[in-house]
Amino acid sequence: MSAFRIPEGDRDVVLDLYGEARRIVPAGRSDRYTRVEIVGIAARSTEAKRALYRAIVDNLERLGVPPLESRIVMIEPPAENWGIKGGIPASQVELGFRIDV
Repeated sequence: MSAFRIPEGDRDVVLDLYGEARRIVPAGRSDRYTRVEIVGIAARSTEAKRALYRAIVDNLERLGVPPLESRIVMIEPPAENWGIKGGIPASQVELGFRIDV
């Protein structure tokens, strides 16, 4: 939230946990391997993404996930591919905060 400067009330988080029988972990990784997928409007700078990735790795490390056991994937559809506030494309809505950070 801080790296992308997203307001406290504007988040949508889904946590999916899978047991060993439901996932394939890349060779050489431990049972602590964690993949984080983020879907966000395409607008953030490389610097903001770098800060986000670093914050995620740091937070996962506090939970016992070694830094080299995490992978982060950023999926960035353009703003017109987000239907929000009653089905209006996000590119046509005032979001109330900047996304080009």
